[in-house]
Amino acid sequence: MTRVAFAIPGDIGQPTGGYAYDRHVMRLLPDCGVEVAHLELPGSYPAPSNADLAETSRLLLAEHWSTPLLIDGLAYGAFPTGMAAGLAGRVVALCHHPLGLETGLEPARAAELRRLESAALGYAVAVIVTSSATRDILAADFGVPAGRITVAEPGVEPAERAIEQPPGSEVRLLAVGSITPRKGYEVMIEALSSIAMLPWRLTIIGAEDRASGHAEKLRALIAARGLGHRVTLCGAMPADQLDRSYRAADIFVMSSHYEGYGMVLTEALARGLPIVTTLSGSGAAQLPDAAAQKVEPGDAAGLAGALAYLIGDSAARFRHADAAWAAAAQLPRWGETARIVADVLKSIKP
Repeated sequence: MTRVAFAIPGDIGQPTGGYAYDRHVMRLLPDCGVEVAHLELPGSYPAPSNADLAETSRLLLAEHWSTPLLIDGLAYGAFPTGMAAGLAGRVVALCHHPLGLETGLEPARAAELRRLESAALGYAVAVIVTSSATRDILAADFGVPAGRITVAEPGVEPAERAIEQPPGSEVRLLAVGSITPRKGYEVMIEALSSIAMLPWRLTIIGAEDRASGHAEKLRALIAARGLGHRVTLCGAMPADQLDRSYRAADIFVMSSHYEGYGMVLTEALARGLPIVTTLSGSGAAQLPDAAAQKVEPGDAAGLAGALAYLIGDSAARFRHADAAWAAAAQLPRWGETARIVADVLKSIKP
């Protein structure tokens, strides 16, 4: 059996799409003939201290030279060039999305991350990405040869269908994702403030500690638009509570400016939820039009129109829900994702 070390920064149990991807892959790789040793790197990435970089080097170099290293891009993309060079020939980089494309970064920081990640990826023997969009970006803008990139899209497990409410009920909107600038929640609130006359209620589920002060700014905007009694920020939730929230929703909404993939969209599709989303990543682009209303990122008016259509027309909402439930049967499973990753790892000979 092939043995690899999977290096991930911080607590793997964190409630984000990237960490969920890592958890699923780590759990299933042994079924694909790959023994996995989990290396928990310092949690400060992508802004590590010098001490954290030293600890990272110690952990990675402690692995036998013949052991391939699968390194999550949240850490690997921020490695200093010399550190990445010292691991050349051993690393398979797992890139969820380029670090420098995170919304809200200062231009100098974005440029620095792009420089670091471009250099680090140049030393990776293979790169695994979670979407064709990220593959294309790395090939076009980061100098990664297309032949070294493998797409392993996120899987999804079968789930119970969401419970439809009768026509005339208050429509329950659900959004899932950490409270960060990239998620575009301000755009969502502006859109909803323009259709406040309609019967809706929004629940946002996501960690509030990923971007300093951003949750407070979002709460201030919600209050300023007079929506405090209709919008609830719940923070992160355990998996079982999150599942119940999906099942209790009527419409799933995503307003992101950019996503490497957008795993929450397939989670919503798996529960037969009609979707309103920005075209912010491969996941959104691949949604069937019969199941999803799609608008451009940052378009508050377009988002408001799409939401108003599904909120105000229960028959259309139910048609979208049926289309989503039908499409869910065709979604890839996590076992297939793990098999693709395993095939890449088995091909590495440090």
